[in-house]
Amino acid sequence: MSKITQIIKEARDQGRLTALDFAQGIFDDFIELHGDRNFRDDGAVIGGIGRLGDQTVTVVGIQKGKNLQDNLKRNFGQPHPEGYRKALRLMKQAEKFGRPVVTFINTAGAYPGVGAEERGQGEAIARNLMEMSDLKVPIIAIIIGEGGSGGALALAVADKVWMLENSIYAVLSPEGFASILWKDGSRAMEAAELMKITSHELLNMEIVDKVIPEHGFSNGELLANVKKELQEELKVLQALPLEDLLEQRYQRFRKY
Repeated sequence: MSKITQIIKEARDQGRLTALDFAQGIFDDFIELHGDRNFRDDGAVIGGIGRLGDQTVTVVGIQKGKNLQDNLKRNFGQPHPEGYRKALRLMKQAEKFGRPVVTFINTAGAYPGVGAEERGQGEAIARNLMEMSDLKVPIIAIIIGEGGSGGALALAVADKVWMLENSIYAVLSPEGFASILWKDGSRAMEAAELMKITSHELLNMEIVDKVIPEHGFSNGELLANVKKELQEELKVLQALPLEDLLEQRYQRFRKY
């Protein structure tokens, strides 16, 4: 098995830590909040409030299931527009009360069904991109598994974007890339090599800011490491004047 194949397999592993695992394992007294106050609650997006050290933080994540029943409830980690609107509601609430935002991303992409499109999937993603670009609190986004297309980017317009070592981040799946380029989805791993979707490749291209090691660490140790990194980075971001924070976020994405 090639290295890229192994990384993709691990990124998609059903036993991988989920967004809810990170939320509950890192933040004390995490309370999950529900609903977009418009249509319904989307199980593919989790969000709430927790404590990181002595401060309150808003946490938002895209949630995959750990078995078939859970995945059906979570729509296999593919958010509907109401999921992105729930995320935005919580982020705007964080802005109102001066809370930093941390997002955990693991999705193959936003749900492409007819109902989702009828309820404004594209508009919901675009609004998140616009609102996050100017959100007046620090934002840290972490790719914890798959970071697929606009469905992932809708929660990744952040001051710092990190990836777990065995995660992937791309404009679309390798299978989709191969199907479009060669009309042959079986060439997915060949496509993955061309796409440069692994954490270290993206770090070298300055698409992401940090790679968090996974090899040799237990789940508990990984959670502790992410918690430590978050505490240190948020201190730096919160020390910046607001105008500098927003300008740096703007320039971070403009350079692409």
